Amino acid sequence: MSRNANVLNEFQGEWGGIWTEKKLEAFSKYVWSYLTIMKNYPYWKTIYFDGFAGSGTREKRTNGDLMQQLKITEEEERTYKGAAERILGLENLGFDYYYFIDKNEESLNKLKQKLNEQFKNKNLEFRLGDANEQLNKLAKALQDNKYAALVFLDPFGMQIDWNSIANLKGTRSDVWILVPTGVIVNRLLDKAGKLEFSDKLESFFGLPIAEIKSFFYEEKKIPTLFGEEEIITKVSKPIEKIANLYAQRMKTIWEHVTEEPLVLKNSNNVPIFHFVFASNKKNAKKIAKQIIDKI
Repeated sequence: MSRNANVLNEFQGEWGGIWTEKKLEAFSKYVWSYLTIMKNYPYWKTIYFDGFAGSGTREKRTNGDLMQQLKITEEEERTYKGAAERILGLENLGFDYYYFIDKNEESLNKLKQKLNEQFKNKNLEFRLGDANEQLNKLAKALQDNKYAALVFLDPFGMQIDWNSIANLKGTRSDVWILVPTGVIVNRLLDKAGKLEFSDKLESFFGLPIAEIKSFFYEEKKIPTLFGEEEIITKVSKPIEKIANLYAQRMKTIWEHVTEEPLVLKNSNNVPIFHFVFASNKKNAKKIAKQIIDKI
């Protein structure tokens, strides 16, 4: 079977849209390359880790939910779709272990039932819980030199704490992470610089709020009839700067990070996500870049 036949076969559920397809096309092509290369290193056991596997369904919103407060549209939510069936459907290629994580029990059970029926010959693990906790467990397991992991993190929001990312430093891990640059983070960086969700921003970037603020805001003093007045203005092109800052942070953990990640835009051509890749292998970044450039 041809390479394209391997990587482009996708389960057709209620989720879809050009953004989902771009994300999954990039990731699936990388998985194909990754597994093809890893066949030459049979002494490493390979792990596929999906931190937000779900079942392709959305959780019901509540009035106090951050997504509700930020007025997230259904169009923007369509980018949130797991890759499980596409990855498991690769012919003649596979991981030694597959880990599917989700904190929604109903969604995880649906996924478990569906995948166990379709892929009985695969070593599948389904874990109910927070992705950060499971990432910490993965990081500990990767301290054993027997394992290599490909990590797929596509939260719709900002659920990944930086400390969980940092724990992967020094491990044999390749990571693709969906960063909600425009759809979430930029909305939390309000024009006035009040930063009401400063704790969320700190845990996401792993930086003190003062440093984050200095990256996205400029302070100016302007003369008035009553003396100088200090005003705060948000920097231009903040969404690009969010992606740049996150990539910079990832470079403190992995040696090679895509400087120009895959950009996912809405129907108004506004970036809502950046799909970032990181690895400790130079050739891995080269492959990821080639994939991104062609999508």
